[in-house]
Amino acid sequence: MSVIIQEHMSIQKKLEILSDAAKYDVACTSSGVDRSGTPGGIGNSVACGICHTFSADGRCISLLKILMTNECIFDCKYCLNRAANDIVRASFTPEEICTLTMEFYRRNYIEGLFLSSGVLKSPNYTMELMCNALKMLREVYHFNGYIHCKAVPGADPSLIEMTGWYADRMSVNLELPTADGLRNLAPHKSRKNILRPMKQIQLGRNEALGLKSYGRLSDAAGRERLLLSEKESNKENLPVSVSPVLGLVKRPTGNRGFVPAGQSTQMIIGATPENDYQIITVAESLYQKFDLKRVFYSAYVQVNEDTSLPSLPGGPPLLREHRLYQADWLLRFYGFQASELLSETRPNFNILIDPKCNWALGHLEQFPVEVNKADYFTLLRIPGIGVKSAQRIVKARQAANLRFEDLKKIGVVLKRALYFITCSGKMMYPIKLEENYITNQLISVKEKLPFGMEGGNLYTQLSLFDDVNFNSFNQSGVRSMYL
Repeated sequence: MSVIIQEHMSIQKKLEILSDAAKYDVACTSSGVDRSGTPGGIGNSVACGICHTFSADGRCISLLKILMTNECIFDCKYCLNRAANDIVRASFTPEEICTLTMEFYRRNYIEGLFLSSGVLKSPNYTMELMCNALKMLREVYHFNGYIHCKAVPGADPSLIEMTGWYADRMSVNLELPTADGLRNLAPHKSRKNILRPMKQIQLGRNEALGLKSYGRLSDAAGRERLLLSEKESNKENLPVSVSPVLGLVKRPTGNRGFVPAGQSTQMIIGATPENDYQIITVAESLYQKFDLKRVFYSAYVQVNEDTSLPSLPGGPPLLREHRLYQADWLLRFYGFQASELLSETRPNFNILIDPKCNWALGHLEQFPVEVNKADYFTLLRIPGIGVKSAQRIVKARQAANLRFEDLKKIGVVLKRALYFITCSGKMMYPIKLEENYITNQLISVKEKLPFGMEGGNLYTQLSLFDDVNFNSFNQSGVRSMYL
């Protein structure tokens, strides 16, 4: 198919195209780094100062989230920007990226930049453009705010490393949960090319945090060193660790560190037939093998017509995405393992109740739990008790035995917890510990779902730029008058 390319396009038009094209990428968390402003610089990256704004479909749009380009040499069947699509194509220059970031930041519209891209010409060409934009922001514009940048699979390790010195967080999209799914829907991409930069970022962070100095090595030696073993480390073919990896490029001046906020990844949910058990098992492996900060789950949105893609008469599987996020939270903060939450014989979550309740109903032999005696980790497994409320319980019961009214004040969600706990040996009221009864009671309790999930327009991304007048941008893209 033909591709529509606009050679003389205003910066406003590019922004409309490339911010809209970036809305399907949800891996833009902005936590995990704390850096104050510097004399002569602009901005800071204090973790608590990054504001998150979520659109109706749950996607984070707190940063200036754009693509460097929506031109792409790949033809991934699920992607709006696939090479075969007849769409308007646009590309930012590094200078335009800097101009937009600085002008929006000065107006307090954004707290930082999230930069992703299609693959223009080659992975190396695209990664170099993105790296140049970040380098210019840091060294020319002295921007000290938060930057999240995507690593392009297949790019040279030296470019990945250089970008890592300028970015706060980097991410490499896993795209699909399994290698089979990737082969079917994105045959131009390989699992090995995706996992290699992931491992490089992990090992580079470990070296930087360990304050080790290996000196500068030749690019050839570095690339050879990063050819990770093809031996299977598990069923997902995660590469075996090797080190050191830093030293391919000269470290830039400044004290930001190497990817100080860590790395994340994203999986598309619902485009391929994997069950929930396979998905959370992959996520667990990624956390363990690559020390990821977050795994993001993006409900598949049908933007292309292709026989290889599923039909979605009910729209994107947003509730399934929500349950996977809840399960992911249990893996990261509650001490659960994927094999506890699901199994091959029970491979999918019950979408009517949250994963912790689902687990508790399958393990009623462990309940009820006496809250005045249970240890912290046991408390975490009780539905309705979160990390903060469990900590408060452990602290408060040192002074006196807790009652149900005390638990409510502490923050325990009693409408869930009352079926699984006792206070001083007594339940809140007589309850039969029977799975069907408790399940019916829990289903009747209205769960707090993400905004917009119960109705309304679920699929519209909010815009940061509706009220911006771009007419005062001159031809070079520089704002001639501040608002």
